[in-house]
Amino acid sequence: MEHLTTADLEAALDHIRASPAEGTIELIVQRPATEERVVLEEAELNTEEGLAGDNWNQRGSKRTEDGGPDPDMQLNIMNSRILALIAQSPERMQLAGDQLIVDMDLSDVNLPTWTKLAIGEAVIEITDQPHTGCAKFSARFGTEAHRFVNSDVGKELKLRGINARVVTAGTIRQGDVIRKL
Repeated sequence: MEHLTTADLEAALDHIRASPAEGTIELIVQRPATEERVVLEEAELNTEEGLAGDNWNQRGSKRTEDGGPDPDMQLNIMNSRILALIAQSPERMQLAGDQLIVDMDLSDVNLPTWTKLAIGEAVIEITDQPHTGCAKFSARFGTEAHRFVNSDVGKELKLRGINARVVTAGTIRQGDVIRKL
């Protein structure tokens, strides 16, 4: 598959900027093991695992003193509009590695750090941990897409996504409305 150019990506900025202030969950993706993805209609969020059945709590982090999983990175959330563009097909969207794909404005202006969001029965909180992507993202979607989501405008709009942690456990479903608290 041919990856998009920076010009292709820039042409979609108005559509991405039109993301709603309060949005919806478009896709829930569980990662039971490295390189495995399971798309869920419904999932449980909890404070121990983040997304139940996900392998987040089995991953180490350079950001924690003990090298264990970073609780401020339990959930990775990405805007569905940019992801649909770079993935180029719905089947490839799960490859981004984010558990929650949402149609929502993820920018700092709309969702400053420590904003709480109600989703279904759960409450999550946006953390201050940056989400910049990795070599896998670049391989799957192209170097220009990786550079674009990490460009000045990409960082402003949080196009690579944001990190969050679970505050209140509960069930979430595809299509659930996401409300700011």
